[in-house]
Amino acid sequence: MKRRSVVVPAAVVLLSALTGAYAQPGPEPGASPWGLGLGVAARTDIYAGESAKLRAVPLVSYQGEKFFWRGISGGYHLLDRDGFTLDATLGVRFGGIKKEDYGTAELAARGINRNLLEDRDRGLDLGISGAFKGTMGVVELALKADVSGASKGYEASARYGYPMQWGTAMVTPHVAVSHYSSKLANYYYGTLDAEVARGVVNYKPGSAVIPRIGVDLMQPFAGKWMLTGGLSYSALPGKIRNSPLVDKDAKGVTSVFVGVSRKF
Repeated sequence: MKRRSVVVPAAVVLLSALTGAYAQPGPEPGASPWGLGLGVAARTDIYAGESAKLRAVPLVSYQGEKFFWRGISGGYHLLDRDGFTLDATLGVRFGGIKKEDYGTAELAARGINRNLLEDRDRGLDLGISGAFKGTMGVVELALKADVSGASKGYEASARYGYPMQWGTAMVTPHVAVSHYSSKLANYYYGTLDAEVARGVVNYKPGSAVIPRIGVDLMQPFAGKWMLTGGLSYSALPGKIRNSPLVDKDAKGVTSVFVGVSRKF
């Protein structure tokens, strides 16, 4: 039976969109810039034999005139003028897996001894993003690089969303595409040189392009409360699907996020 995992990586993509990956206005005079809440993220499994998990995602936000924080990422507004924003960003990359979370049998079927593998650690991404907001929607371009020393790779992405008012709710369908550098893709979906030296098969997918479609929802209620939700689907390229570390049935990744937060 194909298993499902509830993990943080789903929130990494959805949370930034739901809380406003493009610039939000600063707080109104006298209003608190802080918000606090809780969310749950889910996605279909990627890695071979991944066991089902449940993880809550704390939703801590801060929106100042220049500095901002949104869940697991934040930054500084370098420029905000005439529908264009330019931000310096910093965020946690929750990708990867502990080696004990792989399925022993699933790896053995591919000739891999789980004990010879290493953990794929989370990273810390430093980057820059620019967003253009107009009557035809919002276009965001972003570039971020791992500065933690985990993958030492980078990701470049482009996203187009069209916010639509539906009653008091904001619904934003979007399309996006991400380019993973070879170091980033090799670290999370290939085998490491140290593992190959121990006898693990040598597989390195190289750079990869991952397209995504989805829809986001923001629904205010009861004054200062906000319900956020999102659904997206990312299509995995063949070079990632063919990795011996990836679930043999994984063709794409469906991600869901639901959260509730309150402004203070």
